[in-house]
Amino acid sequence: MRFLLLVIDSHWSRDVPGEIAEIDAFNDKLKSNGHWIYAWGLHGPERSQIFDNRNGASSVEAKSLIESDENYSGFWLFEAQDQSEADALALEASRACNRKLELRPLH
Repeated sequence: MRFLLLVIDSHWSRDVPGEIAEIDAFNDKLKSNGHWIYAWGLHGPERSQIFDNRNGASSVEAKSLIESDENYSGFWLFEAQDQSEADALALEASRACNRKLELRPLH
């Protein structure tokens, strides 16, 4: 099964010393165990754009879909044998990056 793990951040959160090393170690574990697909960080919502070209609308808005103190600041794509294994990896990732996470299975 494949999963998307979204990192939830806020405008007021700050990096914790050693955080990048913890994330790198978690990434290395994903790679060595065959779970790794991809991971990346995202710019903040101030760089978001909404595009809507349904029915030729050609609409482009410089904003995020959701106005909130929380936003997505990165993601992992990974493979797991089942939901239980994915849940365990999500808990480990949350500890590594010191953030809340949202886990979604992919179709």
